[in-house]
Amino acid sequence: MRLTTTTNVSVDGVMQGLGGPDEDRSGGFDRGGWAIPLLDAEAGDYLNQAYGGADAFLFGRRTYEIFAGYWGVMPDPDTNPIAAALNSRPKYVVSTTLADPRWAGTTVLRGDVGTAIAELKTNHDGELLVPGSGALVRWLLANDLVDQLDLVTYPVVVGQGTRLFPDSGPDIALELVSSRSTSRGITIQTYRPSGRPEYAASTVGPEDVF
Repeated sequence: MRLTTTTNVSVDGVMQGLGGPDEDRSGGFDRGGWAIPLLDAEAGDYLNQAYGGADAFLFGRRTYEIFAGYWGVMPDPDTNPIAAALNSRPKYVVSTTLADPRWAGTTVLRGDVGTAIAELKTNHDGELLVPGSGALVRWLLANDLVDQLDLVTYPVVVGQGTRLFPDSGPDIALELVSSRSTSRGITIQTYRPSGRPEYAASTVGPEDVF
């Protein structure tokens, strides 16, 4: 399986509460719903295709609960491509505390999570999609388990909230695979992790660059 992360972020990297004011108020966050006014048909089509093309889904605990409380209780999920995919395909959630998941088709990963995910990738075909789940995405990147990193960046600075990447963390070089923008200025970029970045061995002045 190819492990792909798909993350909606603001220009300043915020990924919290994009769907609505009450989606995730943790940490006193009060600027939820910042993505919806900017969503356009092109970005919607991309998300429908990304979810619809996944063979299974992998979540962190918080994102799983948000998705289960919204997509998992839709009365007629077959009318929506994202809901249809999420409700009909296997879901895996990384958690040490979730004991009785109520969303059908869910498997909880505990213990040696790295080995469990590596086995999923080795023993199954298709695509394993990680929606949101910032803490999990950072852990997967740090453990070289991500094959593709998709960023959907909205033209807004939220100014507060949980960001995809913290102030300090591992450094990762990324190879740009594709990039496009929508009519409302959303950029959709696909990257492939490619090891550690290269750093200049000495200070370079503007005259050496331009």
